[in-house]
Amino acid sequence: MPLTIPHADDHADLREAVRDLCGRYDDAYWRRIDEERGYPEAFTEELTKAGWLAALIPAEYGGSGLGLTEASIIMEEINRSGGNSGAVHGQMYNMGTILRGGSDEQKARYLPMIAAGELRLQTMAVTEPTTGTDTTKLKTTAVRKGDRWVVNGQKVWTSRVQHSDLMVLLARTTPLDQVRKKSEGLSVFLVDLREAIGKGMTVRPIRNMVNHETNEVFFDDLEIPAENLIGEEGRGFKTILSGLNAERTLIAAECIGDGYWFIDRAKKYGAERIVFDRPIAQNQGIQFPIARAYVNIRAADLMRFQAAALCDAGQDFGAEANMAKLLAADASFEAANACIQTHGGFGFAADYDVERKFRETRLYQVAPISTNLILAYVGEHVLGMPRSY
Repeated sequence: MPLTIPHADDHADLREAVRDLCGRYDDAYWRRIDEERGYPEAFTEELTKAGWLAALIPAEYGGSGLGLTEASIIMEEINRSGGNSGAVHGQMYNMGTILRGGSDEQKARYLPMIAAGELRLQTMAVTEPTTGTDTTKLKTTAVRKGDRWVVNGQKVWTSRVQHSDLMVLLARTTPLDQVRKKSEGLSVFLVDLREAIGKGMTVRPIRNMVNHETNEVFFDDLEIPAENLIGEEGRGFKTILSGLNAERTLIAAECIGDGYWFIDRAKKYGAERIVFDRPIAQNQGIQFPIARAYVNIRAADLMRFQAAALCDAGQDFGAEANMAKLLAADASFEAANACIQTHGGFGFAADYDVERKFRETRLYQVAPISTNLILAYVGEHVLGMPRSY
């Protein structure tokens, strides 16, 4: 059966509805949140009440039952409006782990409350300070003791912990030297943060270049009920991969939204700014970088839609998710540079919002996976070249 790839102009009703909501949160709102290093609580609440953060939750659990394609459009439109969907996107990509690995009982217990906004699942604890992207070498352990799992270790860059009720945690349940393959022996758990913080779990915020709530997390004999194991013990790496690939596809969509925002702002300013008795956008030195950025955003958009369509069709989309993230992150950063250059000195002025969005989109050259590691993945797993690391 041929795969149908959505077009950027599809889902007009969805785009219009999300734009209408986002339009109520203008540049001044996001600028204030950024200056205060705050969390967009009002925006998140309204987005939740409108059902957009429950897009991937099946209708039987109170969600919208939409696909990754629609979820990516929601994220794109938030960033295209000048907002920062990094504050809320965890609830989207974490759904893959719960939906594919969770038991019927876990889904029935948690998904309706998440869909209704009674619980937030915004955070995932995978990365560690000493292992980084080498996930199979992680050192956080979970040991079964009766009807509990006892967790010890440390995570880093664990985002939105302070604004979430639940957390997806990846820990090693079988020592690395006791497994056949290094990807085995890892397990996924759902942690109730309301019971964990201060009772075996400590959170230390990391102040960073972007207004992005992220943290170091320390586990010291944290006890988790046995029934909070998601999926099969020791098979957690495979369970969580669906969430990681969804994350990369959603990040690609966010970068595309950023890219269109930068292009729109650069076009507008270039047409209005008069120097030497002519609009600066009339000059090819201004016009060509904006045009090239637009071309590259459009190309990245196609790869994003292909990745999402494969996911929605139940097919493997790992390569496409990674390539979409690489292309979109590069294109958005190219658009950011063109925009700030077009604005000149005003590109650095907070009141124009370009510097804020510049900082936000720069993050995606590094996270959730660096561009170099994506190239290594494509070289090895797509092109069949020797492993480079």
